[in-house]
Amino acid sequence: MSSKNATSNVVSVDEQAFEKQSEAAVDEDGFEVVDETPEFRATVQMEVQAKVDANHPDGIVDTSEERIYGATLEQEERIRGREEELERISARATFGTQAGREERSRDVAAKRNEERRTAFQKRAASVDVWADPDRGDPREELTKEQLAAVNTQAVRLSEKLDGWSRAAIGRRLGEAVVGGKDMMSAVVSVFEALQTVPGQVVPIGKLEDVNRKEVRIAGRVETLWVPSHPSIAQVGLIADDSGKTRVTVWKASNAPLMDEGEQVRIDGAARNWYEGRVSLAVTGWSSLTFPERGRWWE
Repeated sequence: MSSKNATSNVVSVDEQAFEKQSEAAVDEDGFEVVDETPEFRATVQMEVQAKVDANHPDGIVDTSEERIYGATLEQEERIRGREEELERISARATFGTQAGREERSRDVAAKRNEERRTAFQKRAASVDVWADPDRGDPREELTKEQLAAVNTQAVRLSEKLDGWSRAAIGRRLGEAVVGGKDMMSAVVSVFEALQTVPGQVVPIGKLEDVNRKEVRIAGRVETLWVPSHPSIAQVGLIADDSGKTRVTVWKASNAPLMDEGEQVRIDGAARNWYEGRVSLAVTGWSSLTFPERGRWWE
């Protein structure tokens, strides 16, 4: 019985709150006190708009020295990091496009090339003393008579050697004379050396002295023979003032046919040896030109 009475006297929390809310407050005269202060509450639309404004980029433009208005700490750190990154990118771009950078790069490349060339010339000087970049022009060591003779011979040789200037030939002659050769020996040695350099038309009589695979010659077709093999288009002799040599034109080269008695120039002729003598072969890498063909006015 006592347990039932105890249970019936228990009042729930909601009931207690309802009783307190129903008890109106009164003043000293016994009148009920009414709170006339209006309560302002945001509508759902206003709350949504507030969140949008707080996260919109325009909502964080207004900044202070310490914090970014409307941004959380995570957002602020991300924004600050991005600003610093943009500053670094801008600085690198400014440095990369600044005036004169290309010119300085060219100067650095030219300086390095000069250093490599100087180092190579220093090594070459152990074989040829005139390759030393620190040594001056050999003509400065000649007497007036020797220098006059060198200049005269340089003019004469330049008329016989295509592609060589008088200054280049004069320097070669000066080196030979300073090296101990008399003028005639110097002229002969320089002329023979420059005759056989790459790109020069080699006299046929000097083909045995050339130390490379391909040469350039010019001469007249002296005679043509019947080819001994079906893979050969033509075979014959070509001669100039210094000598003559056997020339074989292979069909695979697709070279134009030569006629007896006409002048021909062969570029890229391959050197071979036939019966103990040097011979030439026209291959796919060779080219033939005929200076007299098409000259109808003669």
